Order: sequence, then C-alpha cells, then structure tokens
Amino acid sequence: MGTIEDVILEDDFICLRLKNDSDNQQVIERDLSNGIMQFHFVLKGNGVFLFNEGAYTMPVAEENGLTLYNPQRSLSLHLKLAPQSWVISIIISINKFHALFSTEAEFIPFLSKDSIDRKHYAVNAITPSMSVVLYQIMNFNLHSSVKKLYYKAKVYELLSLLFNKPEDTDGESCPFKTDEEETMRIQQAKDILIKNMAEPPTLQELADTVGLNIKKLKQGFKQVYGDTVYGFLFDYKMEYARKLLDSGTYNVNEVGNKIGYSTASHFIAAFKKKFGTTPKKYLMSLLH
Repeated sequence: MGTIEDVILEDDFICLRLKNDSDNQQVIERDLSNGIMQFHFVLKGNGVFLFNEGAYTMPVAEENGLTLYNPQRSLSLHLKLAPQSWVISIIISINKFHALFSTEAEFIPFLSKDSIDRKHYAVNAITPSMSVVLYQIMNFNLHSSVKKLYYKAKVYELLSLLFNKPEDTDGESCPFKTDEEETMRIQQAKDILIKNMAEPPTLQELADTVGLNIKKLKQGFKQVYGDTVYGFLFDYKMEYARKLLDSGTYNVNEVGNKIGYSTASHFIAAFKKKFGTTPKKYLMSLLH
C-alpha cells in the first residue's frame, strides 16, 4: 500500500506525506513553478530524485534531508520512492520562505543578498529533534478540523530546527572548521553515544576515544548535529523509546530499562518532558 497526501497550508506552501508501505517502487511526479523551494526528508527507506527527465539523479538515504532551490528554472518533483519508504516534503515559494526568515536571512547562506539568485542543493542529516517532528507529522491522529493548524505549526518547527544556528558559534570566526577528518571523528562520537546510550561515556571519555579535546568535540557536535552532545543523546533516546512503544513488544518499564533509566518514574518524567505526555497515554493514543 502507498499513500500520497497533500496538505495545503497556504498559497504556495504545501506539505506532502509520501508513504510507500508496498513491496514495489513508487514514482511520484509533480509539476512545480519557478521560485519554489523544496525540502525533502527521508524518514525511512530511501528515494532517488530525478532531474532533467532522468539525466541527473540524486539518491537520498534514510534519515537524510534534501534541500533544493534553483531560481533560474523550475524543478519539478520527480521521485522514485523505494519499497517500505516514507518521505515528508515541504514545498514553499522563495518569497514566502524569505518572509518567514526575513530578519534571520543573514544566517541562512542561500538567503543572503549575494546568493539569493544562485541555485542551492544540499543533503543534511536529520537530527533526532527533527525526526520527532517528522514522525509527528507522518503519524497525525488528531481531529481533521485541526489538521492544517497542526501541520503548519509542525512545519514551522521543522524549518526552525533545520536552520538552527547555535548561539555560541559564529560561522565566520568559529575556530572549529569541520574538515573531513574531524567530521568523521564527530560521527564516530555520535555512533559511540548511540551504541552505549544506556550507559553513555562522560564527555572526557568520549573526547579521548575519538581523539578530540572537549572544546572541539562540543563545538563540532553542535555544528554537525545542531545540538549539544547530551541534548542529541536525550532526543535520540526518547525517539528510540517511542519506536519501541510503537512496536507493541515492550511495556513501559522494559523500554525505560533499554535506554538506561533505572526507575520507571525517571523514564516517565523524561518522556513527558520531550513529548508532553506519559508513555502510558501515548500507548493509549495508538489504539484510537
């Protein structure tokens, strides 16, 4: 089975939910006008975006996003969506997008006066915070009367997270420049955190393991993943816990233990802090 749903938030501002739960590839095509920005987020599986009638392709893997903007020509949406894949897409005119970020345009490279007329293609990792919002959009289960309002709020939240610029880093003067080797060390640190999320290392232990000092680890982590080391870990653990609850295989205590909470009360408090509801109430919401 597959579903394609358009939610029109405003004129020239659309959210698409693309869900291919079948065992066959699906092809999604959509004509788009000039001056349109596209944000595509692959939550699950993978997709291949095609351009110039298939002459050029851009594969995007699970947990990655693709930003597209070409002011010189229209970029129609042409996506080959693999089996068992989910994608959330945001389609918005550059004028409307610029209005959203008019006072912050200097922080977004392609909105600067020097770059506004240049094409922009970028693939970025989906952070745990973004993943939470994306799954909330994909799994919408509130009354249809609030759908547009809910989606609009979540899309704004998603774009804010995508373009989040940490207050304590300066793109021009930041001493940490993510060259390839340092980026790999940061990614290694992330992998270590995930592997040991129930008993994570200290910052010093993590820095020693990947061969960076603590300052570079903290700055680099924020630059690559848009969050602090333990802020990232908290979001990842909560999203992992949510997926375990979704599976229906584990009870609340078991889920808490799996992600490193020795008592159910601490896990419940953490889950509520992140999602605004308790694990039990979340489980009950899945049944309706």
